[in-house]
Amino acid sequence: MTMKKRIITIARQYGSRGREIGKKLAEELGYKYFDRDLISMAAEKSGYNKDILGEADEKAANSLLYTLALGSSVYAHGVEHINVPLNDKLYIVQSNIIKEIYEKEAGAVIVGRCADYILADKADVAHIFITADFDSRVKVVADRSDVTEAKAKDLVIKTDKRRANYYNYYTGKKWGKIENYDLILNSTKTDIDGAVKVIKAFCET
Repeated sequence: MTMKKRIITIARQYGSRGREIGKKLAEELGYKYFDRDLISMAAEKSGYNKDILGEADEKAANSLLYTLALGSSVYAHGVEHINVPLNDKLYIVQSNIIKEIYEKEAGAVIVGRCADYILADKADVAHIFITADFDSRVKVVADRSDVTEAKAKDLVIKTDKRRANYYNYYTGKKWGKIENYDLILNSTKTDIDGAVKVIKAFCET
């Protein structure tokens, strides 16, 4: 199968099964899959401890991200000596890794990390947003994490808020807004295999 989109970015609401969909999609296409392993890659590139970077992952910093204006030169010379919050440094390193993935990989699925924004100007990239009904997401989180429905509701609300704050802060755009994505898919209406089938069909066109 020849795909017109060789890189697929997936943003997702918490509990929408976006990660599972992304993994299955990558497996079926023979694409590489990138998610939290980007933290390990960032740790290797920057010299920072992986656990420390994990704590900063998908959390917006409190400073103005003036270092973005430095672009790839920051990454080329290392970020460890730049006087900005760790969250900003992680975002810069991950952004450059995502750009490297685009340049080097024949096919890849990238989940989260503002990848849709970072690769927004690339014609051979598809940007997908996975949503789901709130009650459905609560059930998924409750079952997956073995927590009460009340706890699951709290996790869904707080995690979505954190992801939105992170995305809005670093991109200047609004997380989940229709115009930021090529395809928005409600996973409540299908199973994982059905969602993968829809995305594959879209990326073939």
